[in-house]
Amino acid sequence: MAKSTLSFVCQNCGAAYNRWQGKCESCGEWNTLAEEDTSGSVPVSIRSKRKGRTFALESLAGKSPDAPRLSSGMTELDRVTGGGFVRGSVLLVGGDPGIGKSTLLTQATSLLARAGHRVVYISGEEAVAQVRLRAERLGLSDAPVQLAAETSVEDIVSTLSEGAVPRLIVIDSIQTMWTDTVESAPGTVTQVRASAQALIRFAKKTGAAIILVGHVTKDGQIAGPRVVEHMVDAVMSFEGEGSQQFRILRAVKNRFGPTDEIGVFEMTGLGLREVSNPSELFLSERDLGTPGTAVFAGIEGTRPVLVELQALVAPTSLGTPRRAVVGWDPSRLSMVLAVLEAHCGVKLSGHDVYLNVAGGLRINEPAADLAAAAALVSSLVNAQLPTDAVYFGEISLSGVVRPVAQTPARLKEAAKLGFQRAVLPESARGDAGGDAGLSLNAVNSLTTLVAEIAARGSRRGESGAPAEKMPHRQDSAVERVRWR
Repeated sequence: MAKSTLSFVCQNCGAAYNRWQGKCESCGEWNTLAEEDTSGSVPVSIRSKRKGRTFALESLAGKSPDAPRLSSGMTELDRVTGGGFVRGSVLLVGGDPGIGKSTLLTQATSLLARAGHRVVYISGEEAVAQVRLRAERLGLSDAPVQLAAETSVEDIVSTLSEGAVPRLIVIDSIQTMWTDTVESAPGTVTQVRASAQALIRFAKKTGAAIILVGHVTKDGQIAGPRVVEHMVDAVMSFEGEGSQQFRILRAVKNRFGPTDEIGVFEMTGLGLREVSNPSELFLSERDLGTPGTAVFAGIEGTRPVLVELQALVAPTSLGTPRRAVVGWDPSRLSMVLAVLEAHCGVKLSGHDVYLNVAGGLRINEPAADLAAAAALVSSLVNAQLPTDAVYFGEISLSGVVRPVAQTPARLKEAAKLGFQRAVLPESARGDAGGDAGLSLNAVNSLTTLVAEIAARGSRRGESGAPAEKMPHRQDSAVERVRWR
């Protein structure tokens, strides 16, 4: 028998140590080390007797058939996966508790089962009766989905090997699975890695597509060892706020499709409803006529998405003003604030700044810099931005507005939703073309946009603001922003 080897493995990142310590030096987390047996159950003497086999080598030249895909019946899900599930592929789906992962997979498996495919849903956290209750609530109890409540990987593989090979298998969740090959508690790093490896090997051997559901940490990252994300073919994140009805399915990794596509769903009483036009949904509850709001024309994968950015700039008596942002990169906000103060004379050191992306969408592209800057200045000078205008453009550290990709697609989506004008970089005017039908306001530097917004706020103040709050001399538009 192989000698038992004990080590302390971090349950957050998978790093192993010879002795226990309070803090993991790899990921910096505290109290995450647990004692595990990492020797395995196969003796070394048996492993050493195995001889390697020869295999054929092929050249780079040649044609390979495209991998057949299995459409899930949900357009938004197929968009994120790249057109459907590939035979023999393994997908890892993560998301916050209660976000709707099980609901999404229940609907997808029901549609595939109704189409005549063998689909198996294995739950390690719920009983079969609980899964049936969810299907009954969603109106899917008549779908011929095969259910089971099991956590042993060996029993699962043995059961699935009998009869016809399932086209799709859902494992909910991978943290509850355990295998006899390692001596560790379910949910530990060693068990998660070994269980995932056994299921991946079964998928590659039989051609069945497997979806693994993974828990997430408090930081929103998929729990367990990072090596599992490298082992699977695709990693998808199901995002959304509990107070919002919108849910975003985003591909983090995809070997068979793009990684920048998103699927938009709306949570209803009958489950998740696909949103074919997310721009119209995100802008359905706009508060027109309010300073500090700007519409950003963004791109998520191949789909243009219009979303509202909301900013609030309020005076503060604290020595260190607050900077809070939801749905955008906080470091990107800090850069925009620094450019506004350094090159445009907008003094924000005595103000709290809050920025929010309406609808629960998270923006990753730098093209939102111009819309964020417009919303911030609009809130500072209490100036209403045009309600029929969209903004997009990247701001450099020198204050120059740089062009972004796919300008025609952004303008076309804005025109389709009834917008009349667009504020975009000067160098992107040539790429816009004349088919959009929008009035283009091209800006070369951020100072130009700040002056336009400040002048709008000054005209509004002259008509309705108290006299003591207005400047007593004729300053430039940027000087008026400084005075505020």
